Amino acid sequence: MEPAETKSQPPDEQVDLLSSLPSVRVQESYLLYQYQGFWYPPHFVQGIINCQQQFQPRENDIFLVTAPKSGTTWFRALLFALMNRKTHPPQSPHHPLLHKTPSGLLPLLEMVHPSEYDSAACNSLDSNNTRIFSTHMPLATLPKSITDNSSTSSNCKIVYLCRGIKDNFVSFFHFINNNNYLHSPISLEDAFELYCNGKFVIGPVWDQILGYWKESLESPHKVLFMKYEDMKIEPRIQLTRLARFLGNPFSPEEQNSGLIDQILSLCSFDNLSKLKVNNIQEPGVPVTSKSFFRNGVVGDAKNYLSADMVSRLDQITQEKFRDYNLSL
Repeated sequence: MEPAETKSQPPDEQVDLLSSLPSVRVQESYLLYQYQGFWYPPHFVQGIINCQQQFQPRENDIFLVTAPKSGTTWFRALLFALMNRKTHPPQSPHHPLLHKTPSGLLPLLEMVHPSEYDSAACNSLDSNNTRIFSTHMPLATLPKSITDNSSTSSNCKIVYLCRGIKDNFVSFFHFINNNNYLHSPISLEDAFELYCNGKFVIGPVWDQILGYWKESLESPHKVLFMKYEDMKIEPRIQLTRLARFLGNPFSPEEQNSGLIDQILSLCSFDNLSKLKVNNIQEPGVPVTSKSFFRNGVVGDAKNYLSADMVSRLDQITQEKFRDYNLSL
């Protein structure tokens, strides 16, 4: 979740738009607004509308979709390194990931001003005109031109990454308290109630996950559904699967040369979290680069959630996914 300005509508029109939407007050100074079934901070709403009205996809665009705090930063780095491995070998001392943040290289689509869609995402130098965007938008909220199989964007690729619900919640809880979004820290209990009721950023998270899961079953050529936990357990297999889906598979020579392990090492938590560029605080920006690297450990939620909290999240998840052959 990243801040940004959106300028397509005059301030008065933005206020009128927000005032017409259902809202929930997380704290006195922080509101979320419901738009097309999901909850967003105000700058997200305008950015999404800009995107729906003005974004024109290209047939080889790539979209990395996540719920916030589901491995977004890691996969941004992996996608950039994967798609640029010829121009920027992962062992190069001048690799862009050593000097720029993953979010700077793969911007959130809804946080990019329409006039900068091209310039902000010309980030795949190996593939002619390929643009790679990151986004938190649910499937139903994406511009229809991206998902329409009959349009010129029919060759767009969507990579959806999800994470276990309990770890996702705990990671987001720490993220919002470690940045200057709220007037004062929110308690674990209050954050938990909001999350369970779907009134969290891009919530309900279960609905976002289900949208992309069902689309991946209906259009497997277009949507690749991936799990954070699978990537942690078998990173070489999952990265190979990702490369194949994107039409950029590893050659036998690349596999034998150790290139896959080099990409994984470059993009690892241990490496990225120690870089100077990922440990700075930019003036006037409420999000620190360091806050995108907490620990990334699978199962960390057990250190923070009570047995009742675990049971409640498990029950909601089972009820939401029961009819769709999906488990998290």
